[in-house]
Amino acid sequence: MKSAKITLSVLLFLTIPSGAEEPKSFRDMQWKYPRVRTASKEKGEALRQRFKEKGLAYPPRAILLRAFKQEAVLELWATEASDKPYVLVHEYRICTSSGTLGPKRRFGDVQVPEGFYELDWFNPQSNFYLSLHINYPNASDRILGSHQNPGGDIFLHGNCASIGCIPITDDGIKEVYWLAVLVHNQNDQHLPIEIFPARLTDHGPRAEGIGGGSSQSAGVDRILEQSQRRLRLL
Repeated sequence: MKSAKITLSVLLFLTIPSGAEEPKSFRDMQWKYPRVRTASKEKGEALRQRFKEKGLAYPPRAILLRAFKQEAVLELWATEASDKPYVLVHEYRICTSSGTLGPKRRFGDVQVPEGFYELDWFNPQSNFYLSLHINYPNASDRILGSHQNPGGDIFLHGNCASIGCIPITDDGIKEVYWLAVLVHNQNDQHLPIEIFPARLTDHGPRAEGIGGGSSQSAGVDRILEQSQRRLRLL
């Protein structure tokens, strides 16, 4: 009888999963994809050097991306702590675009959205090398855009093609994607991206076709000023 009890105990031990194996981190889950490993290998040291030159820890506590459509620039900002200002780390070239200046309002209008968004999921097997999904439509888009179909599937990605997306070439997305993995892996689920028609100047937004004094210009002014305050530039 005693022998039977011992045998049963051994069988139970073998069939119950071991609790010693820790859950895989987000970085570990991403690491199994070849393109992510390539991004780390090719861009990890370059990123570390960029942050060292700016006097920032690597990886940083948080990042913020700002895209300017007219200038075709994506800015990378970072901070070490919630009580410290963001620092401009690098600018990436947006290699092409679709649509015109102005927000996205409906499916099929090929517009790049404008407003405040989040990078809410990672695609390590994208048709455009690597991609980060932009959570368009936001609350404002749902009010002002088409109530039937405002569109979607907007990404920050590699390659150099766009139907409403933001392409920064394979070389650029390797850096941004790998950095986003590291920041997300630490504990920060918040990966904001702000998209503007153009930079703010002393005379209002620089975007051609958005005249000073217009309601559209005033709206762009308010959004850009809100972004500047977040970065503590004003």
